[in-house]
Amino acid sequence: MNILITGVAGFIGSSLAEKLVELGHSVFGVDNFDTFYKKETKLSNLHNLMQSANFTFLEGDICNKELYKNKIFKHIDIVVHLAARAGVRPSLEIPDKYYESNAIGTIELLEFAKREKIKRFIFASSSSVYGKNPNSPWKEDSELMPISPYAASKISAESIGKVYAHLYNIQFIALRFFTVYGPKQRPDLAIHKFFHKIYNDQAIDFYGDGKTYRDYTYIDDIIHGLIGALFSEELNENFMCFNLGNNKQISLAELVTNIEKIIGKKAILNYLPEQQGDVRSTCADINNSAKYLKYNPKTAIEEGLQSFNKWYLTQNKIN
Repeated sequence: MNILITGVAGFIGSSLAEKLVELGHSVFGVDNFDTFYKKETKLSNLHNLMQSANFTFLEGDICNKELYKNKIFKHIDIVVHLAARAGVRPSLEIPDKYYESNAIGTIELLEFAKREKIKRFIFASSSSVYGKNPNSPWKEDSELMPISPYAASKISAESIGKVYAHLYNIQFIALRFFTVYGPKQRPDLAIHKFFHKIYNDQAIDFYGDGKTYRDYTYIDDIIHGLIGALFSEELNENFMCFNLGNNKQISLAELVTNIEKIIGKKAILNYLPEQQGDVRSTCADINNSAKYLKYNPKTAIEEGLQSFNKWYLTQNKIN
């Protein structure tokens, strides 16, 4: 099968591409190497893929209409749309850029899918769409109460997808990811940042009282959910949303303690007020994902952190 992945040089995109190539599929990847973090990091994510004859890469921006004239956009069977301007806090500073990348970019891809009569379109949404909804674990039909432009841009993209699903018979599957971590995780995200700073005796910015809770989900479990969305034959509606989380919470304070134990060193904490746009707690109800995607997350946070640590040590050549 020919599968297009946008944002392929990112953490999740490159991990999914590697799995699909391993399964024998042809992967066509697009990435614009957004400057949110170093291009060298993203290129390293693609290193193994570039050795495969089943992987084709194109550098470009999904918002650019000219991009879709490239030959890689012919004969695509399924789209996996992972490209996005990431990060809750930065979205407070440049909300227009987030809307452009995350909503307008999705429209351009859906226009491509319409022209090429692509039947299944997988979209990477986010747990942030639930926002300040206090009724967790969140179900897919829970009220959406976003508190950041990033979250609002993801809701906009979901809504656009619902329209295209209705008008053009494109099966639009929105996957709401819950705090994904593991080897190759973006360097700006908490777990990666905490490991780096503790190893280097640098202070961690510790927001609030440590009693914010997150549903951390290991990358291998997320990939399992994505594979389910790609190939499940039980998706019988044109628009469907699924939570991909671990269905377990851990506090910020507990997370830091776990990382300290793995490294064998205490963290230096720089206490700061809670940040605008951050929610107090996230937790996924995954019953629908289990039913339709055969989703079954198996990685406990302690195991996932150990795996991340091994990867980090290798990447940074720490003995």
